Amino acid sequence: MAKITRKPAPRKTSVPKKKAKAAAAKPKATGKKSLKATKPWTPPEVHEVFSRFRKANPEPKGELEHVNPFTLLVAVVLSAQATDAGVNKATRALFAIADTPQKMLDLGEERLREYIKTIGLYRTKAKNVIALSAKVLSEFGGEVPRTRAGIESLPGAGRKTANVVLNMAFGEHTMAVDTHVFRVGNRTGLAPGKTPLEVELGLEKVIPAEFMLHAHHWLILHGRYTCLARKPRCEVCLINDLCRWPEKTV
Repeated sequence: MAKITRKPAPRKTSVPKKKAKAAAAKPKATGKKSLKATKPWTPPEVHEVFSRFRKANPEPKGELEHVNPFTLLVAVVLSAQATDAGVNKATRALFAIADTPQKMLDLGEERLREYIKTIGLYRTKAKNVIALSAKVLSEFGGEVPRTRAGIESLPGAGRKTANVVLNMAFGEHTMAVDTHVFRVGNRTGLAPGKTPLEVELGLEKVIPAEFMLHAHHWLILHGRYTCLARKPRCEVCLINDLCRWPEKTV
């Protein structure tokens, strides 16, 4: 009897693990336009947006409680990675006894920690507040500096802190970009950017000067109470007809 020879079945070619993972990780096209691909806002549209904000809230106020430029500076430094409500709860008693750099130094770091221990990173923040108080006294004559460079030179103070203080304490037309402003700038398409600085500069470029004094407060409040991170309230949004967000619900 003739011997029957069977050909082995062809082996499946395996995909290298790294390539397989890369293929799996590759995002699928969603069909949605990116914000940068949307039609840019026109100057009349931007003017209309801020006219609506102004009509709804002519004199917006920051929600951090303070009594003078120094306490505002301290409150903003304490607000990093914390809520305004949490900071206010801690600083009401603190500012009643330490509302100047000298009084803060006299209080001392250890006692200061007791007042702010409910705030995140309170040990580091207490150290920074004492250090900035000393520097304000030694280098700025006990007065909060009125320049961005001066404020940014203080321990615990960065660009956002400087912008808030310059705007709220001294009436400068600055744009402080926190998480809310960053989200609104990108989501609406007003000023798309990968970093807070990009959004800040983009907003300063498109917002008319007549609105700049209150612009960052309007955007913060809009992001905090309407254009929420997870469930934006598009149905009550003042600017939903102009917003460029492709996923808006109205």
